[in-house]
Amino acid sequence: MLYYLFRFLEQYDIPGAHLWSYISFRSLLTLILSLLISAWFGEYFIKYMRRKKIFETERDATIDPFGVEKKGVPTMGGLIIIVSILVPVLLFARIRNVYIILMVVTTVWLGFLGFLDDYIKIFRRNKEGLKGKYKIVGQVSIGFIVGLTLWLSPDALVRENVDVEQQNQEIVVKYRSEAVKSLQTTIPFVKNHNLNYSKVMSFMGDYKVAAGWVLFVILTILVVTAVSNGANLNDGMDGMCAGNSAVIGVAMLVLAYVSGHIVYAAYFDIMYIPHAEELVVFLSAFIGAMIGFLWYNAYPAQVFMGDTGSLTIGGIIGVCAVIIHKELLLPILCGIFFIESLSVIIQTQWFKLMKRKGKRVRVFRATPIHDNFRRLDSQLDPTSHYILRGWPHRQFHESKITFRFWIITIILAALTIITLKVR
Repeated sequence: MLYYLFRFLEQYDIPGAHLWSYISFRSLLTLILSLLISAWFGEYFIKYMRRKKIFETERDATIDPFGVEKKGVPTMGGLIIIVSILVPVLLFARIRNVYIILMVVTTVWLGFLGFLDDYIKIFRRNKEGLKGKYKIVGQVSIGFIVGLTLWLSPDALVRENVDVEQQNQEIVVKYRSEAVKSLQTTIPFVKNHNLNYSKVMSFMGDYKVAAGWVLFVILTILVVTAVSNGANLNDGMDGMCAGNSAVIGVAMLVLAYVSGHIVYAAYFDIMYIPHAEELVVFLSAFIGAMIGFLWYNAYPAQVFMGDTGSLTIGGIIGVCAVIIHKELLLPILCGIFFIESLSVIIQTQWFKLMKRKGKRVRVFRATPIHDNFRRLDSQLDPTSHYILRGWPHRQFHESKITFRFWIITIILAALTIITLKVR
């Protein structure tokens, strides 16, 4: 809102009004305000939840080899994150931008879905929370809305890098004369690194473009659902999900900035996406909210984000990647989320397979995979056989596990950014 106000005042030569046209200025303001809101609102929120005795389901010492009991810790801390994102974005972003609208809708939608899950767990004393099928329906719905909007909206356009020439020892990228609807996406580590979904569906003949868009919508649904669930599984230790998401947010900000800047897009030989630079403002709020939340969520946690936060975080990352046509980079960038999800799938499917044969066999000591590193042998099911029982050879404190997962995410984020040049 303030963006439009100061752009209006710029007509009257109000000193400083022109600064609001700069993405860098608005992004830094957004980052600062997001941090301040999370710090102030976080303290108020924690005191309110404690006063009302709204706590997370008790986590006893049996899940932690160091005997740390986590009782009386408020949950639904994702509300801190959501407020810290939405308020700065509504103030400093161009809220009529189609990409900002999609990000705001995603934040509210998945935030509400996660809130319902936490509400059922706390107030109805149901540890299972919202039924899995309803979560999937909610995630699929927002993925469908995002994919369909990017397909049909006249504002969601791309200028494709269609030709590269060498002129005076400089690489020059020639774009199409006009922005167009595009089904291209970036493939990492490939020289001509754009994949066109319509070519994938070329067997459909005259309907290959329409089929390509259908494939795009389906992939958007899969991306949003997978990353959202991955973030949810990663939220199992103090500061784990928030720290990983902050690092991922920084990498996404870099990708969004170069995709929305015609000069840098030309330099890196990637698609230029008009108006995508506005995502930098949103991602600045996202990063600020994550870092601010760590003030209270770092070990020992004073508040848990709950599904209200984790589902929202994953959805934001997934939708942003789809908007800037970098969804195929997510297995690298969100490698920790991917491994967490994969470990759960392997554990459950292998156990079911062996159970049909009359055996109780598990692969890991515990899943998601971060729990495998702190589970003691004495805490394992004596009736089950564990394939990786001896790995790791010793248990780690959750703060060490968290920091090491952060380091891995930093490496993966750097590797993701490197894909812009290494092909």
